Amino acid sequence: MRALVIRGHGDFSQLEVAEVPKPAVSGHADVLIRLRAAALNHLDLWTLRGLPGLSLRFPHTLGGDGAGVVEEVGGQVSGLRPGDKVMLNPGISCHHCEYCLAGEHSLCETYRLLGEHLPGTLAEYIVVPEQNVAVIPTPPDPQPELTWPEAAAFSLVTLTAWRMLMVRAGVRPGETVLIWGIGGGVSSTALKIAKLAGAYVIVTSSSAEKLDAARELGADVTVNHGTEDVVKAVLAATERRGVDVVIENVGEATWDRSLRLLSRRGRLVTCGATTGAKVTVDVRRLFWYQWTIMGSTMGSDQDFREVVRLLGQGHLRPTVDSVFPLDRGADALRHMERGEHFGKIVVEI
Repeated sequence: MRALVIRGHGDFSQLEVAEVPKPAVSGHADVLIRLRAAALNHLDLWTLRGLPGLSLRFPHTLGGDGAGVVEEVGGQVSGLRPGDKVMLNPGISCHHCEYCLAGEHSLCETYRLLGEHLPGTLAEYIVVPEQNVAVIPTPPDPQPELTWPEAAAFSLVTLTAWRMLMVRAGVRPGETVLIWGIGGGVSSTALKIAKLAGAYVIVTSSSAEKLDAARELGADVTVNHGTEDVVKAVLAATERRGVDVVIENVGEATWDRSLRLLSRRGRLVTCGATTGAKVTVDVRRLFWYQWTIMGSTMGSDQDFREVVRLLGQGHLRPTVDSVFPLDRGADALRHMERGEHFGKIVVEI
Protein backbone atom coordinates (compact mmCIF):
# COMPACT_ATOMS: atom_id res chain seq x y z
CA MET A 1 0.00 0.00 0.00
CA ARG A 2 1.04 3.63 -0.42
CA ALA A 3 1.94 5.74 2.60
CA LEU A 4 3.66 9.01 3.49
CA VAL A 5 6.72 7.91 5.45
CA ILE A 6 9.89 9.28 6.95
CA ARG A 7 13.14 7.45 6.25
CA GLY A 8 14.77 8.96 9.32
CA HIS A 9 14.65 12.00 11.56
CA GLY A 10 15.55 15.35 10.07
CA ASP A 11 14.15 17.78 7.53
CA PHE A 12 11.62 17.44 4.70
CA SER A 13 14.12 15.51 2.60
CA GLN A 14 13.33 12.51 4.83
CA LEU A 15 9.70 12.45 3.59
CA GLU A 16 8.46 10.36 0.70
CA VAL A 17 5.39 8.51 -0.55
CA ALA A 18 6.42 4.88 -0.60
CA GLU A 19 5.09 1.34 -0.85
CA VAL A 20 4.87 -0.32 2.58
CA PRO A 21 3.31 -3.61 3.72
CA LYS A 22 -0.46 -3.57 4.13
CA PRO A 23 -1.44 -4.31 7.76
CA ALA A 24 -3.57 -7.34 8.56
CA VAL A 25 -6.14 -8.17 11.23
CA SER A 26 -4.21 -10.25 13.77
CA GLY A 27 -6.22 -9.84 16.98
CA HIS A 28 -9.81 -10.75 17.78
CA ALA A 29 -10.65 -7.09 18.52
CA ASP A 30 -8.85 -5.63 15.48
CA VAL A 31 -10.47 -3.53 12.76
CA LEU A 32 -8.95 -3.03 9.29
CA ILE A 33 -9.88 0.34 7.79
CA ARG A 34 -9.45 1.59 4.25
CA LEU A 35 -8.57 5.22 4.92
CA ARG A 36 -10.10 8.00 2.88
CA ALA A 37 -8.54 11.01 4.61
CA ALA A 38 -6.03 11.83 7.34
CA ALA A 39 -5.49 15.10 9.18
CA LEU A 40 -2.15 16.60 10.16
CA ASN A 41 -1.05 17.67 13.63
CA HIS A 42 2.08 19.45 14.81
CA LEU A 43 3.05 16.10 16.28
CA ASP A 44 3.86 14.99 12.71
CA LEU A 45 6.49 17.72 12.42
CA TRP A 46 7.96 16.88 15.81
CA THR A 47 8.09 13.18 14.90
CA LEU A 48 9.87 14.06 11.66
CA ARG A 49 12.47 16.08 13.54
CA GLY A 50 12.84 13.56 16.35
CA LEU A 51 11.39 13.62 19.84
CA PRO A 52 13.51 12.87 22.94
CA GLY A 53 13.38 9.18 23.77
CA LEU A 54 11.40 8.31 20.63
CA SER A 55 12.71 5.20 18.90
CA LEU A 56 11.12 4.28 15.57
CA ARG A 57 11.49 1.57 12.98
CA PHE A 58 11.99 3.23 9.59
CA PRO A 59 10.32 3.77 7.24
CA HIS A 60 7.72 5.16 9.62
CA THR A 61 4.23 6.27 8.55
CA LEU A 62 3.09 9.64 9.91
CA GLY A 63 -0.46 10.74 10.81
CA GLY A 64 -2.62 10.45 13.93
CA ASP A 65 -6.08 11.36 12.68
CA GLY A 66 -8.04 9.46 10.07
CA ALA A 67 -11.39 8.41 8.66
CA GLY A 68 -12.40 5.69 6.26
CA VAL A 69 -14.40 2.53 5.61
CA VAL A 70 -14.23 -0.69 7.64
CA GLU A 71 -12.92 -3.48 5.43
CA GLU A 72 -12.48 -6.39 7.86
CA VAL A 73 -13.07 -7.07 11.57
CA GLY A 74 -11.75 -9.58 14.10
CA GLY A 75 -13.87 -12.38 15.50
CA GLN A 76 -14.75 -10.57 18.75
CA VAL A 77 -15.70 -7.24 17.17
CA SER A 78 -19.41 -6.72 17.77
CA GLY A 79 -20.14 -3.04 17.15
CA LEU A 80 -18.70 -2.64 13.66
CA ARG A 81 -19.03 -4.37 10.33
CA PRO A 82 -17.48 -4.06 6.87
CA GLY A 83 -18.78 -1.02 5.02
CA ASP A 84 -19.20 1.17 8.11
CA LYS A 85 -17.90 4.73 7.70
CA VAL A 86 -15.72 5.45 10.71
CA MET A 87 -13.22 7.78 12.32
CA LEU A 88 -10.40 7.04 14.74
CA ASN A 89 -9.27 7.82 18.27
CA PRO A 90 -5.46 8.00 17.82
CA GLY A 91 -4.57 6.95 21.39
CA ILE A 92 -4.05 3.20 21.93
CA SER A 93 -4.08 1.89 25.51
CA CYS A 94 -4.24 -1.53 27.21
CA HIS A 95 -7.83 -1.12 28.55
CA HIS A 96 -7.18 -3.23 31.66
CA CYS A 97 -4.64 -1.41 33.88
CA GLU A 98 -5.72 0.68 36.89
CA TYR A 99 -5.62 3.90 34.85
CA CYS A 100 -7.65 2.55 31.95
CA LEU A 101 -10.22 1.06 34.33
CA ALA A 102 -10.50 4.48 35.99
CA GLY A 103 -11.11 6.17 32.63
CA GLU A 104 -7.60 7.68 32.49
CA HIS A 105 -6.43 5.93 29.34
CA SER A 106 -3.75 8.49 28.45
CA LEU A 107 -1.98 7.67 31.76
CA CYS A 108 -1.68 3.99 30.78
CA GLU A 109 1.96 2.81 30.77
CA THR A 110 1.45 1.29 27.32
CA TYR A 111 -0.35 4.36 25.87
CA ARG A 112 0.80 4.98 22.30
CA LEU A 113 -0.24 7.41 19.58
CA LEU A 114 -0.77 6.60 15.93
CA GLY A 115 1.86 8.38 13.87
CA GLU A 116 4.17 8.96 16.82
CA HIS A 117 4.87 5.59 18.44
CA LEU A 118 2.87 3.45 15.99
CA PRO A 119 2.48 3.51 12.18
CA GLY A 120 0.00 6.25 11.37
CA THR A 121 -2.91 7.22 9.18
CA LEU A 122 -1.18 8.78 6.18
CA ALA A 123 -1.60 5.48 4.39
CA GLU A 124 -4.19 3.52 2.46
CA TYR A 125 -4.94 1.10 5.33
CA ILE A 126 -4.60 0.88 9.10
CA VAL A 127 -5.48 -1.67 11.80
CA VAL A 128 -6.64 -0.45 15.22
CA PRO A 129 -8.59 -1.93 18.16
CA GLU A 130 -12.39 -1.70 18.05
CA GLN A 131 -12.34 0.62 21.10
CA ASN A 132 -10.54 3.23 18.98
CA VAL A 133 -13.17 3.34 16.24
CA ALA A 134 -16.45 5.25 16.08
CA VAL A 135 -19.06 5.29 13.35
CA ILE A 136 -19.24 8.77 11.81
CA PRO A 137 -22.45 10.32 13.18
CA THR A 138 -25.08 11.99 11.02
CA PRO A 139 -25.65 15.61 12.11
CA PRO A 140 -29.23 16.85 12.49
CA ASP A 141 -31.01 18.57 9.62
CA PRO A 142 -30.35 20.95 7.98
CA GLN A 143 -26.63 20.30 8.48
CA PRO A 144 -25.04 18.26 5.67
CA GLU A 145 -23.27 15.00 6.34
CA LEU A 146 -19.65 15.24 7.37
CA THR A 147 -17.15 15.08 4.55
CA TRP A 148 -14.20 12.72 4.73
CA PRO A 149 -11.81 15.63 5.48
CA GLU A 150 -14.07 16.82 8.31
CA ALA A 151 -14.34 13.35 9.82
CA ALA A 152 -10.58 12.91 9.63
CA ALA A 153 -9.97 16.32 11.23
CA PHE A 154 -12.11 15.69 14.30
CA SER A 155 -10.65 13.34 16.85
CA LEU A 156 -7.19 14.35 18.10
CA VAL A 157 -7.74 18.07 18.60
CA THR A 158 -11.30 17.65 19.86
CA LEU A 159 -10.28 15.02 22.40
CA THR A 160 -7.36 17.18 23.53
CA ALA A 161 -9.40 20.38 23.85
CA TRP A 162 -12.37 18.63 25.50
CA ARG A 163 -10.23 17.08 28.20
CA MET A 164 -8.40 20.37 28.84
CA LEU A 165 -11.55 22.45 29.19
CA MET A 166 -14.26 20.14 30.48
CA VAL A 167 -12.45 17.36 32.35
CA ARG A 168 -9.33 19.04 33.73
CA ALA A 169 -10.39 22.69 34.06
CA GLY A 170 -14.11 22.01 34.52
CA VAL A 171 -15.16 25.20 32.73
CA ARG A 172 -18.53 26.50 33.93
CA PRO A 173 -21.07 28.87 32.36
CA GLY A 174 -20.12 32.51 32.81
CA GLU A 175 -16.41 31.87 33.37
CA THR A 176 -13.76 33.65 31.29
CA VAL A 177 -11.34 31.58 29.21
CA LEU A 178 -8.16 32.80 27.49
CA ILE A 179 -6.93 30.78 24.48
CA TRP A 180 -3.53 31.50 22.94
CA GLY A 181 -2.80 31.10 19.21
CA ILE A 182 -6.30 30.68 17.82
CA GLY A 183 -5.25 29.45 14.37
CA GLY A 184 -4.18 25.99 15.53
CA GLY A 185 -6.49 22.98 15.62
CA VAL A 186 -6.56 22.56 19.42
CA SER A 187 -7.08 26.29 20.01
CA SER A 188 -9.86 26.72 17.46
CA THR A 189 -11.62 23.63 18.82
CA ALA A 190 -11.16 24.89 22.38
CA LEU A 191 -12.99 28.07 21.33
CA LYS A 192 -15.98 26.02 20.14
CA ILE A 193 -16.04 23.91 23.31
CA ALA A 194 -15.73 26.93 25.59
CA LYS A 195 -18.63 28.67 23.86
CA LEU A 196 -20.70 25.47 24.03
CA ALA A 197 -20.00 25.44 27.79
CA GLY A 198 -21.29 29.01 28.13
CA ALA A 199 -17.94 30.71 28.74
CA TYR A 200 -16.78 34.22 27.81
CA VAL A 201 -13.80 33.63 25.51
CA ILE A 202 -10.74 35.76 24.77
CA VAL A 203 -8.40 34.59 21.99
CA THR A 204 -5.07 35.76 20.62
CA SER A 205 -3.28 35.57 17.29
CA SER A 206 -0.74 37.63 15.36
CA SER A 207 -2.97 37.38 12.25
CA ALA A 208 -5.88 39.79 11.70
CA GLU A 209 -7.47 37.23 9.35
CA LYS A 210 -7.38 34.51 12.02
CA LEU A 211 -8.89 36.88 14.57
CA ASP A 212 -11.69 37.66 12.12
CA ALA A 213 -12.33 33.94 11.70
CA ALA A 214 -12.33 33.49 15.49
CA ARG A 215 -15.00 36.15 15.87
CA GLU A 216 -17.13 34.28 13.36
CA LEU A 217 -16.80 31.20 15.59
CA GLY A 218 -18.00 33.18 18.60
CA ALA A 219 -14.91 34.70 20.25
CA ASP A 220 -16.00 37.54 22.55
CA VAL A 221 -12.66 39.39 22.58
CA THR A 222 -9.75 39.09 20.14
CA VAL A 223 -6.22 40.33 20.82
CA ASN A 224 -3.41 40.61 18.29
CA HIS A 225 -0.39 39.41 20.27
CA GLY A 226 1.90 40.69 17.52
CA THR A 227 0.85 44.33 17.87
CA GLU A 228 -0.92 44.59 21.24
CA ASP A 229 0.09 44.17 24.87
CA VAL A 230 -1.87 41.03 25.70
CA VAL A 231 -1.73 41.56 29.46
CA LYS A 232 -3.11 45.09 29.22
CA ALA A 233 -5.78 44.08 26.70
CA VAL A 234 -7.02 41.10 28.71
CA LEU A 235 -7.01 42.96 32.01
CA ALA A 236 -9.00 45.75 30.38
CA ALA A 237 -11.50 43.25 28.96
CA THR A 238 -11.96 41.63 32.39
CA GLU A 239 -11.99 44.88 34.43
CA ARG A 240 -8.61 43.84 35.87
CA ARG A 241 -10.02 40.63 37.34
CA GLY A 242 -8.13 38.29 35.03
CA VAL A 243 -9.39 35.04 33.55
CA ASP A 244 -10.68 31.89 35.21
CA VAL A 245 -8.97 29.51 32.79
CA VAL A 246 -5.96 29.77 30.48
CA ILE A 247 -5.58 27.21 27.67
CA GLU A 248 -1.84 26.87 27.05
CA ASN A 249 0.12 24.94 24.45
CA VAL A 250 2.86 27.47 23.68
CA GLY A 251 5.19 27.14 26.68
CA GLU A 252 8.06 29.50 27.43
CA ALA A 253 6.97 32.40 25.19
CA THR A 254 3.58 32.87 26.86
CA TRP A 255 3.88 31.22 30.27
CA ASP A 256 4.65 34.29 32.39
CA ARG A 257 1.86 36.30 30.80
CA SER A 258 -0.55 33.40 31.25
CA LEU A 259 0.14 33.38 34.99
CA ARG A 260 -0.13 37.16 35.24
CA LEU A 261 -3.60 36.93 33.71
CA LEU A 262 -4.97 34.22 36.01
CA SER A 263 -7.64 35.39 38.44
CA ARG A 264 -7.70 34.30 42.06
CA ARG A 265 -8.39 30.53 42.09
CA GLY A 266 -7.68 30.52 38.35
CA ARG A 267 -6.76 27.34 36.46
CA LEU A 268 -4.07 26.97 33.81
CA VAL A 269 -4.18 23.86 31.61
CA THR A 270 -1.32 23.01 29.27
CA CYS A 271 -0.97 20.33 26.61
CA GLY A 272 2.20 21.48 24.85
CA ALA A 273 5.43 23.44 24.82
CA THR A 274 5.87 24.65 21.25
CA THR A 275 8.31 27.43 22.15
CA GLY A 276 10.19 25.62 24.91
CA ALA A 277 9.66 23.35 27.88
CA LYS A 278 11.41 25.20 30.74
CA VAL A 279 9.07 27.51 32.66
CA THR A 280 9.12 29.04 36.13
CA VAL A 281 6.49 29.72 38.78
CA ASP A 282 6.64 32.10 41.73
CA VAL A 283 5.38 29.70 44.40
CA ARG A 284 4.31 32.60 46.61
CA ARG A 285 1.80 33.77 43.99
CA LEU A 286 0.75 30.16 43.36
CA PHE A 287 -0.35 29.56 46.95
CA TRP A 288 -1.50 33.10 47.71
CA TYR A 289 -3.88 33.26 44.76
CA GLN A 290 -4.73 29.54 45.08
CA TRP A 291 -4.03 28.79 41.43
CA THR A 292 -4.29 25.33 39.89
CA ILE A 293 -1.78 24.37 37.19
CA MET A 294 -2.65 21.22 35.26
CA GLY A 295 -1.24 19.09 32.49
CA SER A 296 -3.50 17.34 30.00
CA THR A 297 -2.88 14.79 27.26
CA MET A 298 -5.42 13.57 24.72
CA GLY A 299 -8.53 12.01 26.33
CA SER A 300 -10.19 8.82 27.51
CA ASP A 301 -12.47 6.40 25.69
CA GLN A 302 -15.38 8.05 27.53
CA ASP A 303 -14.25 11.47 26.31
CA PHE A 304 -14.12 10.14 22.76
CA ARG A 305 -17.67 8.79 22.92
CA GLU A 306 -18.91 12.07 24.38
CA VAL A 307 -17.39 14.31 21.71
CA VAL A 308 -18.66 11.99 18.97
CA ARG A 309 -22.13 12.21 20.56
CA LEU A 310 -21.94 16.01 20.52
CA LEU A 311 -20.81 15.93 16.89
CA GLY A 312 -23.93 13.90 16.11
CA GLN A 313 -26.00 16.64 17.73
CA GLY A 314 -24.50 19.21 15.39
CA HIS A 315 -21.84 20.63 17.71
CA LEU A 316 -18.05 20.90 17.38
CA ARG A 317 -17.95 20.42 13.60
CA PRO A 318 -14.29 20.64 12.55
CA THR A 319 -12.86 23.64 10.73
CA VAL A 320 -10.87 22.44 7.70
CA ASP A 321 -8.27 24.87 6.38
CA SER A 322 -7.12 23.01 3.27
CA VAL A 323 -6.98 19.58 1.62
CA PHE A 324 -3.97 18.03 -0.17
CA PRO A 325 -3.64 14.75 -2.08
CA LEU A 326 -1.31 12.11 -0.61
CA ASP A 327 1.29 12.77 -3.30
CA ARG A 328 1.55 16.32 -1.93
CA GLY A 329 1.75 15.29 1.70
CA ALA A 330 5.10 17.02 2.12
CA ASP A 331 3.54 20.27 0.86
CA ALA A 332 0.78 19.86 3.45
CA LEU A 333 3.39 19.58 6.21
CA ARG A 334 5.23 22.65 4.91
CA HIS A 335 1.93 24.55 4.95
CA MET A 336 1.46 23.58 8.60
CA GLU A 337 5.02 24.56 9.48
CA ARG A 338 4.45 28.07 8.08
CA GLY A 339 1.59 28.53 10.52
CA GLU A 340 -0.67 30.31 8.07
CA HIS A 341 -3.61 27.94 8.46
CA PHE A 342 -6.81 28.32 10.49
CA GLY A 343 -8.17 24.94 11.49
CA LYS A 344 -7.03 21.57 10.21
CA ILE A 345 -4.92 20.56 7.22
CA VAL A 346 -6.11 17.31 5.67
CA VAL A 347 -4.60 14.79 3.26
CA GLU A 348 -6.97 12.81 1.03
CA ILE A 349 -5.94 9.22 0.40
